[in-house]
Amino acid sequence: MEKLFYPAIFHKAEEGGFWISFPDLPECFTEGDDMKQAYEMAVEALGLALVNRKEEKEEIPMPSEIDKIQNEDGIFVVIEFDMQEYLRKHNAKAVKKTLSIPQWLNEEATAMGINFSQVLQEALMNKLNIGR
Repeated sequence: MEKLFYPAIFHKAEEGGFWISFPDLPECFTEGDDMKQAYEMAVEALGLALVNRKEEKEEIPMPSEIDKIQNEDGIFVVIEFDMQEYLRKHNAKAVKKTLSIPQWLNEEATAMGINFSQVLQEALMNKLNIGR
């Protein structure tokens, strides 16, 4: 999956900092004490909302075009989101898989001390065109 870019609205909070809303994801809100923290929190909130929708098999909306969004007295900021990076960071738990290979191949690989898990991970990443 490629990178996604969603518009967010950064609102000045009365107590300082910002609170952030996403026009395309009404359930997604977050806040930050300054612009840097607000942006980082927006990336995390966006990731959580998109992953939750994906897990619940709900529609993931296409990002709105900025000129079609009503500005609610805030600052438009486009949030960049990389699903692969997010999942690597938040879902790196190892999963056990059972597979079958010919006995002769198993014997050759075992004799050479090949790490089957590492080879499978590398092959899957190569097949899926996912860089490390």
